[in-house]
Amino acid sequence: MSTSISTASDLEQLLEKQRIREVVENWVVFRDSGKWEEFKSVWHSDGVMMATWFQGHFEEFIKVSIEGWNKGVSILHFLGGSSVELSASGTRAISQTKMTITQRGLVDGFECDVVCTGRFFDFMEKREGRWGVVLRQPIYEKDRINPLDPSANFKLDQDLLMSFPEGYRHLAYIQTKLGFKVKEDMPQLKGAAVEALYQRGRDWLNHA
Repeated sequence: MSTSISTASDLEQLLEKQRIREVVENWVVFRDSGKWEEFKSVWHSDGVMMATWFQGHFEEFIKVSIEGWNKGVSILHFLGGSSVELSASGTRAISQTKMTITQRGLVDGFECDVVCTGRFFDFMEKREGRWGVVLRQPIYEKDRINPLDPSANFKLDQDLLMSFPEGYRHLAYIQTKLGFKVKEDMPQLKGAAVEALYQRGRDWLNHA
């Protein structure tokens, strides 16, 4: 009997992790395709989005994303592997998903793609039978600038570039050039900020 109970428990955990993964994937598909009403469905009512260029409630994030969409701002996402840790109660989770953020825009007169690799670190909760995002905090690991024209000959402002954190300095560079105010203490691959985030995640799971 203990074996069957364990198997049933394992199966339910697997299903819950799959449901969480579906929320993460819907976030990217709905946001990047401009399906704003559907995009609202991945959040809980108190959901918060953290990004280099925005920090705040998800409804405000949607509002400024729509404004950017209508102005031609191009920010797209691509997902990789994921790891989901469930709380003992089964009502909270931390989901980490490998991702890239690609932003297209003019860098010193040349059209470029900035590609940033990192992870989405999501605080998830199951409320009334539905998983949703309570907090999305990206972790920025490394990035680069790719000119669309490989023969483009331009030189970045090194003083400005080096003033930004290593994990997202090229992304911060283009966003600053495009007029965004960039948050400069976001979690990266290593360091105090990401360690504090990991601890916050453990606390989230332990206090479910």
